[in-house]
Amino acid sequence: MLSVSDITVQFGSKKLFENLSFIVNPKDRIGLVGSNGAGKSTLLKVINGQIESDKGEIAVSKHTTVGYLPQDGITFGGKSIYEEVYSGVGDISALKEEIDQVQKELETHPDHTSDEYMDLVETYGELQHKFELLDGFKIKSNIEKILEGLGFHSKDFDRLTDEFSGGWQMRIALAKLLLKQPSVLLLDEPTNHLDIESLIWVEDFLKSYEGAIILVSHDRKFLDTITNKTIEIYAGKVTIYKGNYTYYINERDTRKELLFKSYENQQKYLKQQERFITRFRSKASKATSVQSRIKMLDKIDRIDIEEEETAIHFNFPPATHSGRKVFELKNVSKSYGDNLVLKDLDLELERGEKIGLVGVNGAGKSTLARIIRGTEEIQQGTRKLGFQVALEYYSQHQADTLDPTTDVLGTLDSVATGDIRKQLRTILGSFLFRGDDVFKQVGVLSGGEKSRLALARMLLKSSNFLILDEPTNHLDMNSKQVLMTALHNYTGTILIISHDREFLDGIVTKIIEVKNKNVKTYLGNCSYYIEKLEEERAGLNQANMPKKSTAETNGVPKQKKTKEQKRLEAEQRNKVYKFAKPLKESIHKLEKEIKLLEDKTAEIEKEMAKADFFKDQHHSAKVTGEYKSAKEKLNDLYHKWSEESKKLTKIEEEIGVS
Repeated sequence: MLSVSDITVQFGSKKLFENLSFIVNPKDRIGLVGSNGAGKSTLLKVINGQIESDKGEIAVSKHTTVGYLPQDGITFGGKSIYEEVYSGVGDISALKEEIDQVQKELETHPDHTSDEYMDLVETYGELQHKFELLDGFKIKSNIEKILEGLGFHSKDFDRLTDEFSGGWQMRIALAKLLLKQPSVLLLDEPTNHLDIESLIWVEDFLKSYEGAIILVSHDRKFLDTITNKTIEIYAGKVTIYKGNYTYYINERDTRKELLFKSYENQQKYLKQQERFITRFRSKASKATSVQSRIKMLDKIDRIDIEEEETAIHFNFPPATHSGRKVFELKNVSKSYGDNLVLKDLDLELERGEKIGLVGVNGAGKSTLARIIRGTEEIQQGTRKLGFQVALEYYSQHQADTLDPTTDVLGTLDSVATGDIRKQLRTILGSFLFRGDDVFKQVGVLSGGEKSRLALARMLLKSSNFLILDEPTNHLDMNSKQVLMTALHNYTGTILIISHDREFLDGIVTKIIEVKNKNVKTYLGNCSYYIEKLEEERAGLNQANMPKKSTAETNGVPKQKKTKEQKRLEAEQRNKVYKFAKPLKESIHKLEKEIKLLEDKTAEIEKEMAKADFFKDQHHSAKVTGEYKSAKEKLNDLYHKWSEESKKLTKIEEEIGVS
């Protein structure tokens, strides 16, 4: 479908990639991972044709289309939202012509068992699906469904795109892509501009997406939900893992542990041989043996250990003491002109609470945060800060308050006090400022770098009440984990606006949802809130369904089922059973093979961990090769088992329905 072959990209003297290769198959769900600066976004641009590689090629099979969503920078104007999204569809008649062309190729193809033929079958199904979505009256309902799923209201559809901010512009771009349904969908941080509800909707949409997806995201839960393959970029090379992000982390750690044991054993063996060579080099009687060992050492394939990133930990300055009641709002209303955002709102926060502030974009989360901070005026009600409360506030706009003439290190040093000053470079490292980056002037930093620096600076100030508005937007996985741990250990009060569910789950114990111009409290973390949200929706849907009599099932009176209906249902069950039986047998066979291979790899790992493993060079090379082959086969079996299990589950659901 799409292949990346020997791609090399170089910027000046720095090689970002070298001979990077992998294949994207139909319906692949690939998570592209690696540290900031590893080249994930650059690789997506190379695949999309925006950046030309210095070497190698991107090969795209016939009839395969590629769609790309960048992190930001897209701006629309001059059309309504509906018109802009519709414009991305293209000519429906051209799509029909392409379907006819693929159909002719299928009919005339000489080998129905070849990979090329199967690719054509996959493409034909994809094109048919697109045509069904776009044909006739369906296109209107699909545009509306996608726009509403992304958080737009029906009253917005006729508004000009010029009226919407950058985050909403990116949602329009995503809507165009999702409607167009390219064969390969490239998504670079698509969750950055979504709230929790629209994020969940996008997850559900992508889970049933017909094409392939390559995804860059720092949202671990999003990656785990969507992806079934992970490609890690490290030091310009790629390593492929046949599972989602959590699988990748576990498998990577296992591989590293095993590699390190092998490395230690090899080092012991090498030192033994080198001591022998040094000791007997000058003895004529040992000359043949010494030369033999020297040649043998030259031929050994040395194991290299990747340089580990130093684990970074820091804690905030101890929270100063405050009164039990940290903050209180009574009967507060807030309007912008005729737009009423909050009405008759009461809210009270207590010392030590860690709260997630959630709600759809535009509900008033940031407005409420600014009211609590005291920088947003209210038209009605009272705002009261508690006794000795020292409040610190972070938003993306805090970057504008930094002195552009000061360097990065000096920016932190100007607010740090006490022993924490000894950790400034370590703290900057956790916010992705490493090496000489700490001596850059603030004025030359990018927007994302300034936001990270503003966050680090705020966290060093002495406080007992933190308000954080989307603090993770410019952080990678490691930096996010460092911040999450520090906030978890913070003894003061925290209010966080974030759409990152894993991040919130690691910190908060209460969720406040801003909705319908007021707030609702959920006593639990973000996962609990989402669970309750789904229960409420399910209850609402149930309440809106027409009621059936006790003698009815699915609208058909039980007593009126005819013999013919029963016969047809029995035939359907038998048909489904015939499909299920071979799948069950296949799964049982795969499980047996997996068990045997797991036992085999466990035995090999024990052998490789022995101190004398590398003494016999030929044996160690043979065993290492067997291990590599067994692991690859095991990964393939895991993937096959997963696919067969999904098919069986689908069939069993059909049995349950009938």
